[in-house]
Amino acid sequence: MNKLRIGVLGCASIAKRSVIPAIKSIAEFELVAIASRTKEKAEDFALEFGCDAVVGYQELIDRKDIDVIYMPLPTGLHEEWVVKALEAGKHIHIEKSLAMNYDSAKRMVELAREKGLLIMENFMFIYHQQHQFVKGLIAQGEIGEVRCFRSSFGFPPLDNDNFRYNAALGGGALLDAAAYTVRVSQLFLGNDIKVEAATLNTMNTEVDLFGGAYLKAPDGMFAEVAFGFDNFYQCNYEIWGSKGKIIVHRAFTPGIAFKPKITLEQQGDNINYEIGAENHFVNILNEFKRCVIENDFESKYQEILNQSRLLQELKDKAQ
Repeated sequence: MNKLRIGVLGCASIAKRSVIPAIKSIAEFELVAIASRTKEKAEDFALEFGCDAVVGYQELIDRKDIDVIYMPLPTGLHEEWVVKALEAGKHIHIEKSLAMNYDSAKRMVELAREKGLLIMENFMFIYHQQHQFVKGLIAQGEIGEVRCFRSSFGFPPLDNDNFRYNAALGGGALLDAAAYTVRVSQLFLGNDIKVEAATLNTMNTEVDLFGGAYLKAPDGMFAEVAFGFDNFYQCNYEIWGSKGKIIVHRAFTPGIAFKPKITLEQQGDNINYEIGAENHFVNILNEFKRCVIENDFESKYQEILNQSRLLQELKDKAQ
């Protein structure tokens, strides 16, 4: 295959720290250019990663030598630039959450479908092998029948100027930390879950700082999720069964060299498994590549719509 030529639209820290190095490590990808609104930042990134510097997002989108846009912009800016990128014929790999609300997500997905282009959210953690290991333990009957799924993702306050505190940019814990707990709930309970109850707390700020939700599947299985920006750090999930419990201690943010620990608790016995380290940013980019090669777009459209539906339900239930 010809290389997929990638342009990065925005100079976010996650792009510099994790995604661009992963792009550079994949032989079938070619990093062509990085765009910023400021010349200095574009040139700094371009010098570090050996590509063209572009000033202005539209200038990047208009280039004919780019097939894919990686977009690490805040959620509040997504729809405008996603529409422009799709209209220009670019596939899109985008930071979560894709959309401010479900209607916005539908508009973007419908346009991508009309144009025959891939759009995929960067839920990289899903592609780490530790979750398949957990599924294997469940399939082997190690905890009996699943009774409850719980997940927590939250961290202490961020710097005051962080965009996550800006409502217009899509700030708030719901579209950030909560998105991980909702996404992983689908991984284990299926895509047909619905939000039965939820709470969001603003603490007199313009965005939701922490909250939680109760989600239920048609077969009666349920998930309890908690999330926040003003919390003691948590990054885990547990699956409680009829005969035991599985705890994943670093569910969403294992580093490249980090070897996750999975704890299996049974009556009178605890077993700790160490899972091999791997780069889930590379893994999800390889999945993106596969989808482009095989024209497997619809499955990612459905993932986006289901995720956005659940976040909208959570917000609506909390009001």
